[in-house]
Amino acid sequence: MTKIDTSVPHSARIWNYWLGGKDNYPVDEAAGDAYTDVFPGIVTIARSSRAFLGRSIRHLVQEAGVRQFLDVGTGLPTVDNTHEVAQRYAPDARIVYVDNDPLVLAHARALLYSSPEGRTAYEDLNLYDPESILEAAGRTLDLTRPTALILSGILGHVDGYDRARDLVRALLACLPSGSYLSVNDGSRGTDPVYEAAQDAYNETGAVPYFLRPIEQIEGYFEGLELVDPGVVSVPLWRPEPGTDPVPIGQHGGLGRKP
Repeated sequence: MTKIDTSVPHSARIWNYWLGGKDNYPVDEAAGDAYTDVFPGIVTIARSSRAFLGRSIRHLVQEAGVRQFLDVGTGLPTVDNTHEVAQRYAPDARIVYVDNDPLVLAHARALLYSSPEGRTAYEDLNLYDPESILEAAGRTLDLTRPTALILSGILGHVDGYDRARDLVRALLACLPSGSYLSVNDGSRGTDPVYEAAQDAYNETGAVPYFLRPIEQIEGYFEGLELVDPGVVSVPLWRPEPGTDPVPIGQHGGLGRKP
């Protein structure tokens, strides 16, 4: 069993801390607090990203009729994980989670709790191996049927935009017409304070996360039919009634494969 080092901060545990989760340690809280001292808005970004994920899944189930989900770069379980949202509205939904972080693997059991009608699976695989991901997903999902590919906060970890875009294309290539892509990632062009804080974080030697211009995030959806309102700051994507959303440096969207 892979030993988990609790003496150094871990990006997945820090994100979990910002989301209000409990799967983190004092060292992660200290690192998270140090970041929020520079940019308090990171907590809003983390929680807005999770809220966007929930709203997009709800749309996919209730309005698009999707019953299969491939969630790559899962991260630590918190609240409203993909299977929880999908099976809340469609108990027969099937979900495959993919991550190769030993910390996530240690908590994978929480991701495997499915409704009796549906099914969930966890695959210990790397984003950089789309062929193996699709092969493994096919053991749980019927990849001849529409499937939603979810890439939430993961593409920013890929060094090089062209490489990130190629990985998206490789994963989508084997999914049939009527499938969807859901992406949300940190962006440049909305919040200079966030950009400065993230650039400084990347220089600490921690696993870097690259904020990308909005047009590059839009580029992930090339060839797809964007669901209204397109690629926008995530609080503005189909916000809950009665809310007054404010743009942040996190953009996302949902696109359908023709």
